[in-house]
Amino acid sequence: MSRFARRYQVLYFEEAVFDSACGLELELRHEAGGVRVLVPHLVPGQTAEEAEHVQRSLLDRYLARADVQPDLLWYYTPMSIAISDHLPARCIVYDCMDELSAFRGAPPEMLAREQRLLERADVVFTGGYSLYESKRRLHRNVYEFPSSVDLSHFSKAREKPTEPRDQQGIPHPRLGFYGVLDERLDAGLLAQLADLRPDWHLVLLGPVVKIDPACLPRRPNIHYLGGKDYQTLPAYLGGWDVALMPFALNESTRFISPTKTPEYLAGGRAVISTAIADVVRSYGDCDMVRIADSAASFAEAVSAELARGADRAALYARADAVLAGMSWDRTWSGMSEALARTARRNASDGVTALKAMPPAGHLAAMAGNRYDYLVVGAGFAGSVLAERLAAGLGKRVLVVDRRPHIAGNAYDHHDEAGILVHKYGPHIFHTNSQRVMGYLSRFTEWRHYEHRVLAHVDGKLVPMPINLTTLSRLFGREFTPEQAIEFLKARAEAIEPVQTSEDVVLSTVGRELYEKFFRGYTRKQWGLDPSQLDKAVAARVPTRASADDRYFTDEFQCMPLHGYTRMFERMLSHPDITVMTGTAYEEVQHACRYDHTIYCGPIDEFFGHCFGRLPYRSLRFQHATLDQACFQPVGVVNYPSEEVPYTRITEYKHLTGQEHEKTSVTYEYPSAEGEPYYPVPRPENDRLFRKYQALADDTPDVTFVGRLATYRYYNMDQVVAQALGVYERIAKGERGRDLPSVMDRPRAYAASRP
Repeated sequence: MSRFARRYQVLYFEEAVFDSACGLELELRHEAGGVRVLVPHLVPGQTAEEAEHVQRSLLDRYLARADVQPDLLWYYTPMSIAISDHLPARCIVYDCMDELSAFRGAPPEMLAREQRLLERADVVFTGGYSLYESKRRLHRNVYEFPSSVDLSHFSKAREKPTEPRDQQGIPHPRLGFYGVLDERLDAGLLAQLADLRPDWHLVLLGPVVKIDPACLPRRPNIHYLGGKDYQTLPAYLGGWDVALMPFALNESTRFISPTKTPEYLAGGRAVISTAIADVVRSYGDCDMVRIADSAASFAEAVSAELARGADRAALYARADAVLAGMSWDRTWSGMSEALARTARRNASDGVTALKAMPPAGHLAAMAGNRYDYLVVGAGFAGSVLAERLAAGLGKRVLVVDRRPHIAGNAYDHHDEAGILVHKYGPHIFHTNSQRVMGYLSRFTEWRHYEHRVLAHVDGKLVPMPINLTTLSRLFGREFTPEQAIEFLKARAEAIEPVQTSEDVVLSTVGRELYEKFFRGYTRKQWGLDPSQLDKAVAARVPTRASADDRYFTDEFQCMPLHGYTRMFERMLSHPDITVMTGTAYEEVQHACRYDHTIYCGPIDEFFGHCFGRLPYRSLRFQHATLDQACFQPVGVVNYPSEEVPYTRITEYKHLTGQEHEKTSVTYEYPSAEGEPYYPVPRPENDRLFRKYQALADDTPDVTFVGRLATYRYYNMDQVVAQALGVYERIAKGERGRDLPSVMDRPRAYAASRP
């Protein structure tokens, strides 16, 4: 608050204090930094409506007496809208720190008031990523500001401060927690942990709220020390050996992003936490934070930390590495920038920013808005173009996607176990393009990852692509590069001309390896024999006369550090981009005004399938979480045999580097029905596509971009390169008052999915 006071006259209106003994109607407190806190004192027995009416009157009287006209209204709870929704302000902020409606005892009118607040707010800040995912569907201008930390304050715990008297007599090891003790606390877990290790002592600081204190477990080694002042927390933290976050996994914790995590780390204490989504997402790959889901796994994690906790210097160094660059000052700087951008936008267009609203109301809300571009599809093609048009040309862009999420097929999320998985099968990023890599690096950090694939052949797991190791394991002898070349050459069949995928493989590796690796897999994947598929499907048969077992050889091979969805969120966070998921193109086509369409959906669907449907192969995904740390030795294992109904199994922890006591896998089953994934590469299908392409060329107000719109299977980097190329032509056309060519198809493409 003191940072606001440097720029604004700050009034902070606290929740009502019910105190019949106090004669004050409105108490004025002067806090540090120039903040004035207004505390209403109300008569007991008033109804909620009466109390709100009194508070509204008290606030109005104070503002009139002090001659204060609000410039900025900053809300931490939607309930306050009832006493202040009549006040004008230059900017209204909804600072959403928790999903308050999910808390025990939440007022039934909470959700309705939040909707009112979202309709009024110019900008929404969220206290974590899960909240951001939830609120960005409801408002156009949402920013994520996860919990930060006052490093100088909590690092005092490292300096061996004087032990508070009520903690001095508690034996070590001490496992500590501070915070409100309410329905978010997993009381059963605490009891089980205390029983499992009676030699460990659990120290809990904080008031008991909304629950019966009698429901808290009572054990000789559990110590409830009550609520403590913020200033004393480092002294308590300094006396703990390990910090705990034993939260229950329920509706009230679904969206929380505990401030405790960085505070504990700043104090030099390792953290053991249940699988709170934002903790897993932000700290899941940090060796100072361990995720556990039972008393036994908590005990195991605590034991490991106690064993390495003796080396305090190393512990502090690891904590500092995690917290590097984190501070509330940085958070405030980001908020200030967001406020400035919001003010500039509102001043430039003279209208209130569109709030992305639930389906029941969003079309009507859009009717009065005008956009420069409507982008259909929030995958790579659509998102890259939306970001470039908004950030590069200052255009107002509406992005719609009929799926309930952004990121297209690259969408990833944490499953119920807290493991990051890919909803639509594995997406491995690789490219030789410095330009593409540089562009995407604006929105993500990277984790280096070299993809390796094994194939289950003859009861063995052998490397794919075929290399020296593959041949050695299958044929029981060692091969030099020269011997491998001669071995394959001797088995290759002379076929002229090469026309089909079968021809390509037989002429390269011969029939035996064709039968083992390619025929069955292709028949499952495409629903066709390789002899019926265009040679482009197998134009580059993966064989190597070396022991290199990497699936790709590109210069850049990596994964977005925090996942693809996070990367897309950042890409689409520009204030001039409005995103509406769960919304079909047909719903918005005539509901709002826009100058030009970027269409990334199926081209035959755009034209009503007037020439017939373009054939696609689809996939069905079976996701499973297994109660074991590891399932297979690499990220992907292929199953070429037609006796196995699925084509491959993916284990995501190999891709993401996430550490977890469980693992999640996906089985892929090719299908003729479902979402369109793979264009079927046959000459007759290409001829059908060209009919649609001719229609597209005669539709100058629509630009067709991406895999579905151009009926080609592109790698992710190729789609990004294509979208960047389209943007450059749009930018050039804008300068020349012209639009780009409606079709944009790079010459090279990958006809088969890695």
